[in-house]
Amino acid sequence: MKSWGTKGNGPGQFNLPHAIVADRNDNIYVADRTNRRIQVFDTEGKFLRMFTIDVPPDPKTRAVNGNTPTGSALAAVSGAPNSLCITPGPTQMLFIGETTYPGRIFKVSLEGKVLGVIGRSGRQLGQFSGAHQLACPSENEVYAAETSNWRVQKLILH
Repeated sequence: MKSWGTKGNGPGQFNLPHAIVADRNDNIYVADRTNRRIQVFDTEGKFLRMFTIDVPPDPKTRAVNGNTPTGSALAAVSGAPNSLCITPGPTQMLFIGETTYPGRIFKVSLEGKVLGVIGRSGRQLGQFSGAHQLACPSENEVYAAETSNWRVQKLILH
């Protein structure tokens, strides 16, 4: 048995580790939600790298529940990783579900480069509120379980 990390915001520290996945090379990706980042470790807990998702939300997007955050409140939730999945196959991709608002899902390279943005906060198909868990059996098929919309969405990406 092994553990690593302490409370904090430095490399190898966590504020709210909320999701975890492993790639085929046994790198461990941890969604450190309140610190708005993904941290990557080897299986012994050695810190390898971290990255953030810094894609501003569409200013027309509104929160499904409560007031739409602005200023520092918006900065605290924009890009905050709530859920993770990694596709199988030779070219693995990371999908990251954002918190309830702005409510997007990101397609990201394992190095942290954003390759696509899916949806926004909302209740319609293709919109999300609290993508709390993701499954991605392929690069073109993603399932999102949403806590604030009480549903699962199946996404077919082209």
